[in-house]
Amino acid sequence: MAESPFKADILNGQVALLTGGGSGIGFEISAQFGKHGASIAIMGRRKKVLDDAVSALKSLGIPAVGFEGDVRRREDARRVVEATVEHFGKLDILVNAAAGNFLAAAEDLSPNGFKTVMDIDSVGTFTMCHEALKYLKKGGPGRSLSSSGGFILNISATLHYTATWYQIHVSAAKAAVDALTRNLALEWGTDYDIRVNGIAPGPIGDTQGLSKLLPEEIINDKA
Repeated sequence: MAESPFKADILNGQVALLTGGGSGIGFEISAQFGKHGASIAIMGRRKKVLDDAVSALKSLGIPAVGFEGDVRRREDARRVVEATVEHFGKLDILVNAAAGNFLAAAEDLSPNGFKTVMDIDSVGTFTMCHEALKYLKKGGPGRSLSSSGGFILNISATLHYTATWYQIHVSAAKAAVDALTRNLALEWGTDYDIRVNGIAPGPIGDTQGLSKLLPEEIINDKA
């Protein structure tokens, strides 16, 4: 991996909570934040994935803890945010990387399948932001009066920029994530000094996600 362009201690003293932080892009963000000085809390539904991720982070010398939870459940979101603050004393960064995805033609996709992805990606992102707000706002619990507000990073995608085969559910969900990112940046940036940004990774080669969501038969048949 290329050398980081950032100062090694740029996140010293910061506490980051990442949903979906146990695997994929979420885990790599967790590791990079930790390598740059942050303490890491990760949230996910699969205990073994969480345990393995926390062990991997700790092996790098990164303070890390994992919390089981489902972003679709408000009580889980609140519990994990509170547990993160209890464990580390504050919350500076929230990364919403939890996502649901699978291939399905629109005519074969059930309304429940569509709703599930919307609930994880869109509603889950908003729910986590909503529960973390009081800790991220300027002057919130655990924040010094002189400190700025915190930072929210929402993970989106490029699927909805045009149209993508068999991804109507995720395209709709990520379009909603983009909209709420812009609106939260406007409202919470103005009112609470919270920075809210989104990034939209495209396909990443040699990953499980690429082989699952862009198999060769689709590349060959739909090119």
